[in-house]
Amino acid sequence: MKAQNNIHKKVIIIGGGAAGFFAALNLSDSIPGEEVLILEKSQKLLSKVKVSGGGRCNVTHACFDPKELSKYYPRGEKELLGPFHSFYPADTIEWFDQRGIELKVEEDGRMFPTTDSSQTIIDCFLEEAEEKGISVWKGAEVKSVIKEENDSTFKLVLDDGQRLVAEHLVVAVGGNPKLKHYEWIQELGHQIIPPIPSLFTFNLPKHPSNELMGLSQEAMVKLIGTNEEAYGPLLFTHWGMSGPAILKLSARAADYLHKKNYQFEFEVEWLSNAAAFIQEQRKNAANKKVGMIKPQEFSKRFWQYLLDRANISQELNWADLKKEQLLNLQQCLEADRYQANGKTTFKEEFVTAGGIDLKEIHMKSMESKIVPNLFFCGEVINVDGLTGGFNFQAAWTTAWLAAKEISGR
Repeated sequence: MKAQNNIHKKVIIIGGGAAGFFAALNLSDSIPGEEVLILEKSQKLLSKVKVSGGGRCNVTHACFDPKELSKYYPRGEKELLGPFHSFYPADTIEWFDQRGIELKVEEDGRMFPTTDSSQTIIDCFLEEAEEKGISVWKGAEVKSVIKEENDSTFKLVLDDGQRLVAEHLVVAVGGNPKLKHYEWIQELGHQIIPPIPSLFTFNLPKHPSNELMGLSQEAMVKLIGTNEEAYGPLLFTHWGMSGPAILKLSARAADYLHKKNYQFEFEVEWLSNAAAFIQEQRKNAANKKVGMIKPQEFSKRFWQYLLDRANISQELNWADLKKEQLLNLQQCLEADRYQANGKTTFKEEFVTAGGIDLKEIHMKSMESKIVPNLFFCGEVINVDGLTGGFNFQAAWTTAWLAAKEISGR
């Protein structure tokens, strides 16, 4: 990239991720491509798209009721309801379909390209950007943005000294755990809600459950000291517990867990009808070994783990269990308690709660209420969704709204 001074563009988009590209492509339907410039500070474009859904790209979720859809956003539920009436998963499906990309629905509602490859989405974005003549600069970090009162344009200075002028500025820089990355936005007059992690796993260092690494079990997980709970598959890892149930809970209770410095207690209900199950075995399998009779949905390995937690030998017969052992077993099945010590986030899929305060944004257009012609989209705003394609859908919706507003001017 040659250092020239005062390159003038109708629209400059800061951020070469999902929201930035989606805004650019939708803008170019009504604005000549050469008038749109994407600035990406790293050397990688669409890096979150690349790793999403284990490299398959979880594009959206098959939830077609805007009110229901908005409930999947711990931060942004109320504010996204209007935007989802303008652009929601059905529109996302159609947008990709028009570009020859078919999406498929999995059992849990997550939607992926039929190719099962995130590269399909990346290629679509990059090829269309090139076709439309949209400029994309990599290694272009914005150091400052100046907006003078009597001037409708934005003056940008990059870290290499390059100076740019934009009539409209779209900020799509994603989430970042460090507040200092938002300094230049604050200088424009915006409040930043301090970013904190949203989707993360619960760490249980050196816990016996780590031996179950790779095993997945349906469960209800409850956070002690709150009303927060989440149901779904729970995945054992070599450092603790993960999977949809844990990730949902981590998002819903992000503020609480941050305040607790990620030292907290949680409870797992592995079997909702534990008392009935135990009673039935005492009646119908009294002379059979405890290790041989288990709930149908449990693997032998998992049942052994729970018996160990209840201090029950699998060689005992059901009839031989003492009252205390029966109570221990019921407790382990219905309210198995754990003390978490820390969290683990996957750097590439890091999702933040926090960012631009939604009170400072016109949610119908994604334009700043403070600075005219300044727009925000994607994870830079204080919106985050549960795992399952919801964060991408928020990116598509907010980017589309920003593009539509700018295009109409």
